[in-house]
Amino acid sequence: MGASLRRRALRLPASLGAKLVLILTGVGVIGAIAITLLLAVIITPSFDRLEADAVDAHVERTRAALDEYASKVEATVRDYGDWSASYDYMGAPNAAFEQDSFATSAMVNLGINGMAYLRNDGDVVIARWLDLSRETDDAAARAAMLAAIDRIDLAAALEGGSSASFYARLGDRIAAIGVAQVRRSDGTGNPRGHVVMARLITSEQLRTLLQLDAALDVANRVSAPVIAAGPSRIRVAVPISGADDRPVASATYAVPRDLSLLGRRMLLLAVGGSTLLLMIVLVVLRRTIISLVLKPLGRVEGHMQQVRKSGAMLPLTDERRDDEIGSLVASFNAMLRQLKDLREQLEVQSFKLGRSETAVAVMHNVRNALNPVSTILSQGLALPPPVDRALLDRAVAELARDDLPPVRRQKLAAFVAAAAEAEGADRADRRRQLEIGREAMRHVLEIIGRQQEDAHERPQLAACDVTDIIAQNATIARYSGSHSIAFSFPSQPHWVMANRVILSQVVGNLFSNAAEAIAAAGRDGGTITVTIDDHDGRTRIRITDDGEGFETAQTPRLFQRGFSTRAHKSGGLGLHWCANAMNAMGGTLALESEGQGRGASAVLTVDAAQLSQDELAA
Repeated sequence: MGASLRRRALRLPASLGAKLVLILTGVGVIGAIAITLLLAVIITPSFDRLEADAVDAHVERTRAALDEYASKVEATVRDYGDWSASYDYMGAPNAAFEQDSFATSAMVNLGINGMAYLRNDGDVVIARWLDLSRETDDAAARAAMLAAIDRIDLAAALEGGSSASFYARLGDRIAAIGVAQVRRSDGTGNPRGHVVMARLITSEQLRTLLQLDAALDVANRVSAPVIAAGPSRIRVAVPISGADDRPVASATYAVPRDLSLLGRRMLLLAVGGSTLLLMIVLVVLRRTIISLVLKPLGRVEGHMQQVRKSGAMLPLTDERRDDEIGSLVASFNAMLRQLKDLREQLEVQSFKLGRSETAVAVMHNVRNALNPVSTILSQGLALPPPVDRALLDRAVAELARDDLPPVRRQKLAAFVAAAAEAEGADRADRRRQLEIGREAMRHVLEIIGRQQEDAHERPQLAACDVTDIIAQNATIARYSGSHSIAFSFPSQPHWVMANRVILSQVVGNLFSNAAEAIAAAGRDGGTITVTIDDHDGRTRIRITDDGEGFETAQTPRLFQRGFSTRAHKSGGLGLHWCANAMNAMGGTLALESEGQGRGASAVLTVDAAQLSQDELAA
């Protein structure tokens, strides 16, 4: 049941216009989905890649800015490391160098917050931390710087070079650290220690460097760049590496998702534009199809309905077109002209054929009605006289003698009496057969007379007793052949509305066909059973024989003119005429059989006659 419902749900509508609209709608929906998927596959990933590339560029720019910030500190500390004055100072510290190099103005000009000289063993020669915003010393910051330097392996940080830079955590602050070996200006001499410079980096400085709303996150230290995409912004965290490449802080900022938002907008715009364009195309196509195809086809179909209802073969008048519709209209008009010519020819031929068929049908019915007459005459001529006339004359002559013995006289008298009785019985039988022949001849005359009256009229219907018609035709049918046939039919009357002569002809033809079917079955005798029943104002007469029957596949052809179930017989006019006759009286004729050799039934259906009690009594 579910599969049947699905098939009904998927069934296309019957109207061509509805089918085209459904197909166009389906094409539009599929096209819109396909365009959406195509654009989504092309546009969205492209803008996502552009956005990812932009974020990667931000990360690289952040790294470059941090490296540049630290490199400036390294360049400054390298100048102090490769300076003979520093080399001499580390050999013999003096106040003049300290006052000159560690002066507030000098550190402000260098842009550094802290500076220190350390010997190779890590001892601090001098160290100072300056708050650049206030240009004052900050002992706590200096201690924090020295503590951070103490935790750093400066030799490892240099990695074999003369200078290096990195970031260090000074309490809760981050500073770019530059370290360089103390050597002469020409780079000669064994290094006497290290000079270290520190420059704080704040969130404000980071924002200035990156031109972004960035911040330093000391608590959240990431070892690799972290990119977290949100609905409208992408949060980025870039590690700030220390001397041992371990992160000491993170540079965090948020980047608006302008590219992905632009991609989504472009996708919606492209999908909306393409869908709108597709819908416009579909609407134009639909109107074009309706105007150029469906309406002309509707006019052709409407004209065909008018032709079917009126029967008038009038051509379709439409504007001339050079396309397929114009060719269809031209072909349709040509077909109407041909049909009109053929109908006129058919009417002429039908009139001639009708006269011929009428004559043949009359002769066929006359032949069926004359068959009993022929049989009765043949039997009458073939039967010998019941008594030998010469022997009877001799017995009468002998009875005239006076000397005849009584016993002999008694025997001769009995013989003459028996002969007279046999002669009388033979005379009565011949009289009965002649009456049947006279009835058959009366049928012949009725057929011929009725045919003349109904040549141009429909048969006149009247109430008649179908039981009486069946009884008369059964009596006649017993003499229609050489086989013994037993008839069985109801005795009570059944009144129907029919033409008595035509109905009698039909029943007689069916009885004749049944007798031929019994003979064709190869038996010496058979039975014909008639049943009659009334239902819903109609009377059904079923005539059943036990003859040869027919195959069910032959049923549609039985009433065709010229068709017969027996190969040795041609014509087949009886059933063809009977069916037409029943139709003319408002009735029907049907034939049924369970197969070859299993008998057959003819079913007649006519209107039952509605008679009053007085009419039934009469």
